[in-house]
Amino acid sequence: MNDLQQLYGNIDIYLFDQLLKGRFDGCRTILDVGCGGGRNLYYFLRNGFNVYGIDPDANAVKAVKQSAAELAPDLSPDNFTIATAENVPHGDETFDLVICSAVLHFARDHEHFDAMIRSIWRVLKPGGYLFARLASNIGIEELVRPLGNGRYLLPDGSTRYLADREKLLTYSVKLNGELFEPIKTTNVQDIRCMTTWCLQKN
Repeated sequence: MNDLQQLYGNIDIYLFDQLLKGRFDGCRTILDVGCGGGRNLYYFLRNGFNVYGIDPDANAVKAVKQSAAELAPDLSPDNFTIATAENVPHGDETFDLVICSAVLHFARDHEHFDAMIRSIWRVLKPGGYLFARLASNIGIEELVRPLGNGRYLLPDGSTRYLADREKLLTYSVKLNGELFEPIKTTNVQDIRCMTTWCLQKN
């Protein structure tokens, strides 16, 4: 493993971009919603942040606990729990930064998407940051087939809940948030698109 991998793990490149910009230097309490095995948490665990994670998959929570035990042995294993995005098990305005990478596009419908967003937003402190990556139809509008309730069939054969630019901008206003980065979308050979949605809570 090279030095960068040791420092950052298999981090999302757009989250890495924010770290390089120093965006989250003032954040001390971090929650990763849908943390998986903790691939986006290596840097935070290694550098003394108060890190929490939730995931509905028990095996993922077990894996992230093991990583945390190695990288941040003083951190309580109870910081990592089995839970869903729509039922974040933490108090209001607890976190300086919430990471939510590749989770929101698993919404079942509009109501589920709304429940996830509002649950995540509730635990974010005023002035705190939401870093979200999610599938969207931005740039492939003509290539996806609507299935109803916000879900689409993608060219790769998968089905996802897809946000569009208007939905993300509308939620930004409804939540009383402000974009701290422009909405950015990566098009993967017209098979799928992933959008980075970065909001600061007013």
